[in-house]
Amino acid sequence: MNLKRFVRHVLLPPWVARRTFSPPVMRRVEDAVKSSERSHRGELRVAVEACLELEQLWRKLSPRARAEEVFSQLRVWDTAENSGVLLYINWADRNIEIVADRGISARVTQDEWEAICRVIERSFRTGQFETGLLQGIAQITNLLTTHFPAASDNVDELSNKPVVL
Repeated sequence: MNLKRFVRHVLLPPWVARRTFSPPVMRRVEDAVKSSERSHRGELRVAVEACLELEQLWRKLSPRARAEEVFSQLRVWDTAENSGVLLYINWADRNIEIVADRGISARVTQDEWEAICRVIERSFRTGQFETGLLQGIAQITNLLTTHFPAASDNVDELSNKPVVL
């Protein structure tokens, strides 16, 4: 187990992420997701997690593996066109992951998702958390609009409300 990572997660109080991603910020994120989904058939979820639990740290759960768990727990995979996308932020690890369902993964490369993560991370490093998150949503929107443009019967299958775990 990485001692430095362990200490970061154990000593970080969960309220730190809730303070940074306050209710007003999360409402603006929710509005951005709702607006985004009008232009494509994808389903976007945003999840922020302050820190991992001891058991997860003991298992050496990577941020990517945790993002995949959250993808499953939030049922982002449960869309008619397999077009769900999770934007996951692990606050203690200062890590951002994007997990896409197989319908989107067939059209968008992992390199494209990682480029979006790097944009968000650059904003986060300068303390521009809301701006970085909204920029990331805008870039995800561009990809989804290109590969899954909106249809006339564009159904909103998943909640647009971001979650703080």
